[in-house]
Amino acid sequence: MIELDDRTRRMLPWLVAIGFFMQTLDSTILNTALPAMARGLNESPLRMQSVIIAYMLTVALLIPASGWLADRLGTRRVFMGAIVLFSVGSLLCAASQSLGQLVAARVVQGMGGALLLPVGRLAILKAFPKEQLLRALSFVTIPGLVGPLVGPTLGGWLVEVASWHWVFLINLPVGIVGCFATARYMPALQEQERQRFDWRGFVLFGAGMVLVSLSLQGLGEHALPLATSMVLLFAGLAAMAGYWLHAVRVPTPLFAMQLFKIRTYAVGALGNLFARLGSGAMPFMTPLFLQVGLGFAPTKAGLFMVPTVLGAMLSKAMVEPLVRHVGYRRVLVGNTLLLGVMISSFELIGHQTPAWLLIAQLSVFGVINSLQFTAMNTLTLGDLGPDTASSGNSLLSVIMQLSMSLGVAAAAALLAGFSDHGIAPNPDKVLGAFQATYICVGVLSMLAALIFLQLAPGEGDHHQPVTVDES
Repeated sequence: MIELDDRTRRMLPWLVAIGFFMQTLDSTILNTALPAMARGLNESPLRMQSVIIAYMLTVALLIPASGWLADRLGTRRVFMGAIVLFSVGSLLCAASQSLGQLVAARVVQGMGGALLLPVGRLAILKAFPKEQLLRALSFVTIPGLVGPLVGPTLGGWLVEVASWHWVFLINLPVGIVGCFATARYMPALQEQERQRFDWRGFVLFGAGMVLVSLSLQGLGEHALPLATSMVLLFAGLAAMAGYWLHAVRVPTPLFAMQLFKIRTYAVGALGNLFARLGSGAMPFMTPLFLQVGLGFAPTKAGLFMVPTVLGAMLSKAMVEPLVRHVGYRRVLVGNTLLLGVMISSFELIGHQTPAWLLIAQLSVFGVINSLQFTAMNTLTLGDLGPDTASSGNSLLSVIMQLSMSLGVAAAAALLAGFSDHGIAPNPDKVLGAFQATYICVGVLSMLAALIFLQLAPGEGDHHQPVTVDES
């Protein structure tokens, strides 16, 4: 633990919370604004997924380097750089005149977003004694709940009273406050004994992840020629195979292969990869469905997303007693199937559906979805020791981001296919495309139950469920 004055230690959690708030607000405010952004850029709202995917992939790519950068350059410099990059990326997003420019700006924004929370969390871990750590980290996660609560409605309201550009410009005053606070209250923590970073593994793993994602997106949307998509796919798989061969022979790989010798980690990580395909698609699909499929105004669509967040908050109190009485295996298998059924049930929503029923469905989905996250993440991280905790947590964060980006890509590809790729679709066909996509995404999510079935009865039940970052 580093010795800090009382004022710095008191203000540090607030500073990290500002960074986390910027990140969570941006990720939720954007989804409601996608149809307005599409109109402003002369694009189909069903083809705006690259705006989401570019950010998620950039975050997934840079998370592994966050700890090394903070140790080498110091927490203050890296955290300040993250806020500046995120703010500059936001400004570039607002100034974009085409979808290509917007995607490029989202990459810049993602470079900042990838560093904000990991570096801030690292500073708190080094600055607080063990007995105060849980309270400090819990305080930082509060904006993670506030952002999704206000983001969708704020995004809808901004595009109605102003324009979609303000969805990004709203980050600038928060970023300015964050920069001043960082200069004053972020300690310049730096490791004197620097560990070597696995650059070769980083390049191989990152290239594999990006190439596979681009190829699947190109195949699903027919955005790339088939030959190009196949070349990208095999190149990505070759890079992943190269990383695996590299990681088993070097002493300090980017992600230790012995992580997958821990059964609960292996099951939890792979379960996360498949279960989050559906969960990751929902924040992208549902605001689009409400506006493009059902004709809701942006503000109304944003308000209808609030029950999902409230349901997620409600579920926090349910996880511990449920796991204690039923066990992880039954909870995860049953809840995964229930999550898939719940996603598929949105196929029943149409123009005649009463508002109370839609609110009830969104609330129940929020409960089930959040329960899934907390149970999966606690199972995955519960058996990690001091030598595997950092690498295991970093890899889980990458898997989460990658899975959600693949979920968005899969949902967008299904929507495009069911609506004839968004070319002059009639309203009934668009509504039918959303309904069919919900069924497919729900079935896709259920496949994760086959992974959780590999848990032995009682395996992992000694873990204490905790609130884990769900982004």
